[in-house]
Amino acid sequence: MGKYDYLLERCRGLEPIAMAVAHPCDEATLSGAVEARRRGLIAPILVGPAGRIADVAGAAGVELGDARIVDAPHSHAAAARSVELVLGGEAELLMKGSLSTEEFLSAVLSRERGLRTGRRVSHVYMMDLPAYHKPLMITDAAIHIAPSLEEKAGICQNAIDLAIALGIERPRVAILAAVETVSSKMPSTLDAAALCKMAERGQIHGAVLDGPLAFDNAISREAAEAKGIVSDVAGDPDILIVPDLETGNILAKLLGFLSRADGAGLVLGARVPIVLTSRADSVSSRITSCAAARLVAARGRAA
Repeated sequence: MGKYDYLLERCRGLEPIAMAVAHPCDEATLSGAVEARRRGLIAPILVGPAGRIADVAGAAGVELGDARIVDAPHSHAAAARSVELVLGGEAELLMKGSLSTEEFLSAVLSRERGLRTGRRVSHVYMMDLPAYHKPLMITDAAIHIAPSLEEKAGICQNAIDLAIALGIERPRVAILAAVETVSSKMPSTLDAAALCKMAERGQIHGAVLDGPLAFDNAISREAAEAKGIVSDVAGDPDILIVPDLETGNILAKLLGFLSRADGAGLVLGARVPIVLTSRADSVSSRITSCAAARLVAARGRAA
């Protein structure tokens, strides 16, 4: 049983809500959307070339049933039209299909007709690791290339809010660096220390933070104790905050390919939760992402 299977249970009793799926012209995206509908998570709106969507469904043996299809001639138009469906109130969730992340996010983050809010927009990987005792989130590995301290604070708060929406009462957050000591020669350690102080002062709320922590000290209590680190987070984090996009992207993909971790992905801080997975991700990853997005939407409705 996967560590994120409990999300499907938490979604029981929630009605499916409309999700615009941008350019679902590959088997994994189409199968994921249809399976998420079958499980009662979403009502998919498939946005893209209608003929091509039908061809992919036929080749993959995917039954589209009465799923709504909004014809768009190409991937760029599909991304823009999907955003329009959200802005028009026809969809409460959004999913990236078989188009590049850059092209998709260009529509999402457009200052004229995008989905920006007053919050930072950031990405969270949700990893199911065979060698780790609980679900683990990694952020940000897709949007902020070299985030500032203020951007890291927003990234951190988004991940905390997601963890709480998924049922983690008080998440533990490890802020990663190469070392566990603060040094002016290594700006990531200064940011980590500042983030912890911001949490003490209520600028980041809802979680327990510690950092800087090297990866081994964050994940292993034994490694932390060997270095004399006293921490409520070391060995038991729910969230890893990485210093930059390259670190996070490499870490998440390393865990996925070498540790056989299953990973799901969400973009937070926009008007609606956005499922942002890799084109190589499995159908189960997409279903997990849909379940998480549904729970975030439910929390937003309640708020």
